[in-house]
Amino acid sequence: MNNISITLLATLIVSFSCTLPALAEHEGKIQILLLGDSTTEGSIPRIMKPKGPHLEKVIEQLLAAEGDVPPTHVIQSGISGEYIRRLIDSGRYEKSVSKLPGLDYIFVRYGINDRGRLKKFEDEFPMHLHELIALLRRDHPQALIIPTTNIAYSADEKTALASGLVRDVARKENLKVFDLHPRFVAELKKGPNMMNYRRYPLAKIPEKYHPFVKPYVSGSSVLVMSNELDAILGHLPGWFSDRHPNLAGYNVIADETAKYLVKIIRERNTKR
Repeated sequence: MNNISITLLATLIVSFSCTLPALAEHEGKIQILLLGDSTTEGSIPRIMKPKGPHLEKVIEQLLAAEGDVPPTHVIQSGISGEYIRRLIDSGRYEKSVSKLPGLDYIFVRYGINDRGRLKKFEDEFPMHLHELIALLRRDHPQALIIPTTNIAYSADEKTALASGLVRDVARKENLKVFDLHPRFVAELKKGPNMMNYRRYPLAKIPEKYHPFVKPYVSGSSVLVMSNELDAILGHLPGWFSDRHPNLAGYNVIADETAKYLVKIIRERNTKR
């Protein structure tokens, strides 16, 4: 190949690459960040089954199973009890999120705790979500930010309100929403308590059952991943009241997240 051909080829490569969406891959892997509250973190399933696999690892495994998706690294950054204002004002965003290297995709899923903490939820939550998106764009300009609706956690009207606000913010920010809620609701139709663990105060369990539940005791609570004690203790008031996902619930979240990501990654790789 002569010098003119080499120069022309180099020019074409540079010109072509400049027109394509760049990925900020770090250490050879696509970097995916999960930002959210306890329904992202999954602290109790991690106590009950420390070796997992948990949400972030399941997403990685499902993406790898596709065969044509590059290696991925999913970063778990959910914190129980967190809401957007606390994430920012506590300094956690600056310390744990702002400086993460090479982020490609950022899933943002808040609203449950925000609703309980904000006096004017319908006004303040959108403002805070806009603020968070602005910070993410500043610190991770190459990342695709993905606002996400909540799982079915509380009353339908409360969840619908939060999801509507997320959609409004996403539209104004020119971002596409990952609508996780419908898939979770569909899975719940197979059984209303299939997707949540049982967490119940030991003090409220009749004394005669204490030797029986001893293997399930953690601190002052009885923790059960799914339905294995329902036949014996399901009659107790509030036995099913904790709506946090169990491993089955997190696998639903992981599966729907992986399906959403696969399409985007393939589209971006095709463009590249």
